[in-house]
Amino acid sequence: MVAVCASREAIPSPHKLFGDVRLKSPRYCLPRTAGGNGPATISPLRKLISNHTAPERLYLETRWASLVPYAAAAELLADVLPIDCGANATTVRQHALRTACRIERELTEERVSFMQDACPRDWMNLPIPDGRIVIGLDGGYIRDRNDRKKNFELIVGRSLPEEGDPRYFGFVHGHDPKPQRRILDHLKKQGVQANQDITFITDGGEEVRSLAEMIAPASEHVLDWFHITMRITVLRQFAQGLENHDEQAGQDMLQGLRRIKWHLWHGNGYRARDEIADLQCDAEGLETDYPNMRKFLSAIGEFQAYIASNSASLINYGERYRSGERISPAFVEATVNAVISKRFAKKQQM
Repeated sequence: MVAVCASREAIPSPHKLFGDVRLKSPRYCLPRTAGGNGPATISPLRKLISNHTAPERLYLETRWASLVPYAAAAELLADVLPIDCGANATTVRQHALRTACRIERELTEERVSFMQDACPRDWMNLPIPDGRIVIGLDGGYIRDRNDRKKNFELIVGRSLPEEGDPRYFGFVHGHDPKPQRRILDHLKKQGVQANQDITFITDGGEEVRSLAEMIAPASEHVLDWFHITMRITVLRQFAQGLENHDEQAGQDMLQGLRRIKWHLWHGNGYRARDEIADLQCDAEGLETDYPNMRKFLSAIGEFQAYIASNSASLINYGERYRSGERISPAFVEATVNAVISKRFAKKQQM
C-alpha cells in the first residue's frame, strides 16, 4: 500500500526534435519496510518514461555523430533545431555510445559463413539473386584517447549491390573478437543470399584478406590494382635512380618492370612471379655504386612476397576493366576519408 503523502516534481524534459516537453511527475511516499532497505518514494511517470530523448532526435544525434566530431554534431543540432538544452558534445557522445551498445547486443552469435545457416542442398531452392555485390575493405589508424603514443586500427567497408543502396560498416581490428559475424549480419540486412556472387576487393593485407575467406560459397577475393601499381611505381623510381649510375642496368630493370606489370594486368600471376624472381636475381648480381641499391633489393623482396601471398587473388584486370567492373577500391578510400578522417577531425587534404 502506498502512503497518503504525495508531492509533485518536474522530471527531466523529454528531448524532442522541435523543443523540450516539460511534464509534472507525482512522487509517492512508500511505507517503511521491516529491513528499511527499500526505496522511500516512487515516481510512476519516471519509471514509465525511462528514456528522456525521443527516438527521432536520438537517430539524428547518432547519425551525425558517426560522420562528424561530437562537438560539431552538437553545434549542428543547436543551429538546426529549436533545442534549449542537451545539445553539447558530452550528451551527444553518451547517446551515440548507448546506441552502439544496443546494436552490439543485437548481434547474433559468431558465424563465419553463410554455410552455417542452411544445408548446401537447400541453396537450389533459393530465389535467383538480384546480381553481384561488391564489397571493399580498407583500414585506417586512429590515435588512442587515453594513450597519445598508441594507435589502433579501424577497418571500414562499403558494399555496393547492383540493385539497392550502398551501406557502410566498420569495427576496430583486434578489439572486436568476432568481426566476421558483423560482416554477415551486414550482408543479411542488405538482402544477400547464400547463392549470391560476392566480390571482396582489398589491398591484400593479411587482416582484411582473412575476413573475406569463406564468407559465402560464391564469393571471390580480388587484389586491387591500385596497390599493385603503387608498389611498381616505387620500384620504377629506384630503377630510374639506378639508370643515372648505370644506364644499361637501369634500362634493363625498367624493361623488366614493364613486363611484370603487363603479366599482372592480364592475370598471369605465374609469369609475373618468374619475372620478379629474375629481376631480383639480376639486381643482386649488379656491381654498382648506386647508394640506394640495398633499399631497391629490399623493395623487390617485399613486392615478391606481396604477390606470392596474394597469388590466388590475381585476376585478369584488363578483361574486367573492359567489362566495366571494379578493379580498385577507390570507393573504399572515400569511405575511409568520410568515416575516419572527417569523423576524427583530420585536416582536409589539399
